[in-house]
Amino acid sequence: MTSRLRLAHTADLDPAALRSVRALLDGAFDGDFSDEDWNHGLGGTHVLVSDARGLAAHGSVVMRRVRCAGRWLRTGYVEAVAVRADVRRTGLGGRVMAELERIIDGGYELGALSASDEGALLYAARGWERWGGEVHVLSPERGVVRLPEEEGDFFVRNLPPDHGSALVLDWRDGDVT
Repeated sequence: MTSRLRLAHTADLDPAALRSVRALLDGAFDGDFSDEDWNHGLGGTHVLVSDARGLAAHGSVVMRRVRCAGRWLRTGYVEAVAVRADVRRTGLGGRVMAELERIIDGGYELGALSASDEGALLYAARGWERWGGEVHVLSPERGVVRLPEEEGDFFVRNLPPDHGSALVLDWRDGDVT
């Protein structure tokens, strides 16, 4: 079966395409994909893979700021990666990630993502590094707050050599990582 890959900014996706992406994500995450999760994946570049049955795989990269070794880095943050159930384990997740990585490598200082248990295997196999240090967020009410529950699931790409032992993510509503 032949599949087609498309890159598009959120602004270039019509309402029908956005509904297809949301439906794929809702199905892939068994209904555990919130409106805030949805919002986190918007505003950047989407990788969409379609086949004869419709949308088969998706991922997006959005810009965030992450403080690392005393500098705020322009970070390509991977969001909303999913593959339709009937075509999982056929290479589509790797195809989506290859495009997202190309975008990150060409346009950002750092790549980052928070992985599910299943996704962690894919990311590690592709050379993403599990972050071994502390993960924090810059909270509007409380300043810098550590997120120990996120530390085992956080992956990075293109770390600067002097990366230190802590990352501080910019704030966003909902799940901050």
